[in-house]
Amino acid sequence: MLSVRDAEATILNAVQPLDNQRDIEFVDLLMANNRILATPIISALDFPHWDNSAMDGYAVRYADVQQARAEKPIILEVVAEIPAGYKPQVTINSGQAARIFTGAVMPAGADTVIMQEKTHRQENRVSIFAAPQPQEFVRHKGDFYKAGSELLPAGISLTASEIAVLAAAQRDQVSVFRRPRVAIFSSGNELVMPEEPLQSGQIVDSNQFALATLVRELGAEVLLLGIVKDDPTALKEIIEYAIANSDIVLSSGGVSVGDYDYIEKILESLGAKIHFRAVQMRPGKPLTFATFPNSLYFGLPGNPVAALVTCWRFVQPTIKKLAGLAKGWEGKSLKVRSHSELQSHGKMETYIWGKLHLVNGVYQFHKAQGNDSSGNLINLAQTNALAILPVGKSLVSAGEEVFVLQL
Repeated sequence: MLSVRDAEATILNAVQPLDNQRDIEFVDLLMANNRILATPIISALDFPHWDNSAMDGYAVRYADVQQARAEKPIILEVVAEIPAGYKPQVTINSGQAARIFTGAVMPAGADTVIMQEKTHRQENRVSIFAAPQPQEFVRHKGDFYKAGSELLPAGISLTASEIAVLAAAQRDQVSVFRRPRVAIFSSGNELVMPEEPLQSGQIVDSNQFALATLVRELGAEVLLLGIVKDDPTALKEIIEYAIANSDIVLSSGGVSVGDYDYIEKILESLGAKIHFRAVQMRPGKPLTFATFPNSLYFGLPGNPVAALVTCWRFVQPTIKKLAGLAKGWEGKSLKVRSHSELQSHGKMETYIWGKLHLVNGVYQFHKAQGNDSSGNLINLAQTNALAILPVGKSLVSAGEEVFVLQL
C-alpha cells in the first residue's frame, strides 16, 4: 500500500502531457477561455505601440520647465491639442506646449507631461506652477513589451487577463491543446439510474454524475458509459472500448476484494501495467492505478465520497498535467485554523470535509455536520475544502492549525 505522496508521484510520473501536433487546434479568441496555450505567443507589436501620455495635461520640453515653481511659473504657448487616437501634426519647440490627453501620442520635440492640476490655462497660454521629473508621465514605446520577444509562454491556462493580452496583440485565433477525453462508468449489480424505480437493496448511481461534473469543470471532454453489471464479459467490453476512445478512464466500484470485483483481472488480461491497488488514505484506500500505452486507468472506490475525494486528490492533477498545463497541477492547499475538533485513527492519511470561512481576515475550517462516513454523500454538499490529517496525527484540537485542500 503506497503513501498518498508516493501514489501521487507514481501517477504524475506516468502522465505524458499533450504535446504532439495532432493534439493542437486553433480556436477563436472568444472560445479560448480556460484552454491551455499550445505554442508561445510572439508579437510584432511593441507595447506601448508609441510614446504616449499617462495623464491629462500638457506635453512639454523638460528643459523649458525644470525651473518652474509656484511663485515663479513658466508660461508656454499652447500650439496644439492632441486627443487619444490622433497622430500629432506638430513639433514642440522651445517655449511651446501641447494640450494632451491620457493615451494620446506624444508629439515630436516633447519629452515630459505636466499634469493639468499643476497648470493654469488662459487662451493659448499655459502657466506651469511646479517642475516635473524628467520624462514624467510619459509611457515610452516598448516599455511594457519589446516586439519579437515572448509575450505569453506555452502551457498556461488562458483566463480573462491573457485573453486581453492576445486581443491587444491582434490575435483573433489562438493555438490550444485539445481537451483531454475522459471515459466514465460505474460497475455493480446494485446500481440504478436516478430515473429508475428504486427496489430494496439497490443504490442510485451518483458517482458518474459527480465525476462527470468535476471532469467538465476541469475542462476535459466526458464520455459517459453508464452502469455496467458485475459480469466479466460486459466489463471487458466496456473497458476495451473506454481505453481505445479516451485518454483517461474512470471506473467506480469493482476494485475491492469482493467476489464480484473483476476489474483488476480484466486490466491484467488486456495488458495493463498495474502500478498500485491501494493507497494509505481514508476515505479512498481501494484505489487502482494502471497504464496502457495510450490511456490511464483509475479504478476508484465505489463509495461516493471516497470516489470524489480520490478524484480531487489524484485525477484532478492528472487531467491538468495531461491537458498541457506546464505547472500548477497539484491541488491548492492552505494552512488554516480549525474551528472544529478533528479526529482520525492515525493509521491513514485522513481527509475530513468541511467549509472554509473567512473570519476577521483569517480562514477557518468548519467540519461538515453529521457522520463522516465515506458512504454519506449528503453532508458533502456545500463543502469547499478537505482537512488533511497526516499519518500518525489522530487529533486536531479546535483552534489548532491544519492543512486543507481547497476544492
